[in-house]
Amino acid sequence: MMWEMIILVLAYVFTAFLIGFFKKDNSVMDVFWGSGFVLIAWYSFLRAGTYELEQIVITSLVTIWGLRLTYHILKRKWGKPEDFRYANWRKAWGKWVHLRAFFQIFILQGLIMLIVASPIILVNGFYEEKSVIFLEVGLLIWLIGFFFEAVGDYQLKEFIKTKKDGEIMTAGLWKYTRHPNYFGEATLWWGIFVITGTWVAIISPILITFLLLFVSGVPMLEKKYAGQKNWQEYKQKTSVFIPWFPRK
Repeated sequence: MMWEMIILVLAYVFTAFLIGFFKKDNSVMDVFWGSGFVLIAWYSFLRAGTYELEQIVITSLVTIWGLRLTYHILKRKWGKPEDFRYANWRKAWGKWVHLRAFFQIFILQGLIMLIVASPIILVNGFYEEKSVIFLEVGLLIWLIGFFFEAVGDYQLKEFIKTKKDGEIMTAGLWKYTRHPNYFGEATLWWGIFVITGTWVAIISPILITFLLLFVSGVPMLEKKYAGQKNWQEYKQKTSVFIPWFPRK
């Protein structure tokens, strides 16, 4: 099954690359990110042909998360130019933009997708019965993560509708963490890992947490606001990732 998954994901990200190429917008990969996991979940679930409770739960959770994220990003991007991160890369890469985008954006994210999706593939394709406690604890962790990601995204979307120049989001969940949506995404993958009940799958939540904290999530967004005075004040009193009460 593993080779099938690799071919499936490579074909999927190649399709995303072609769309990005013709639209001159490599940030379309953000739209393809969540739905890619839905594709992996359903392919591995139907390919396995077994319908155990953990398989049904994980496939359902990934579908709910992936479709919500895809819809959220698609709605946010519709009619908008290329995201600032990808636009900066396009400018920096110059005449090599298409080649570098193919490997450094689309192929790379496809490989990351396969690694992060490893708990899904393990449960659906190589099912082994585990204690129900893994399912119960993992589901609770996933629900916490999904709450932070979905509610954080919603609060930010509503804030943007009425925000004035220079204002930043500091209310709701954003009062307790500067990145509730990123915290939520990392947390829900820890929940999916716990449901698998196997240490082999721990690479998934470790990788997504590392990427969000140190590579493509928190650092890029914080760099964007680094020069704003109100951002510095907010930064000093608000936890960067794990929710906590604001410092005085």
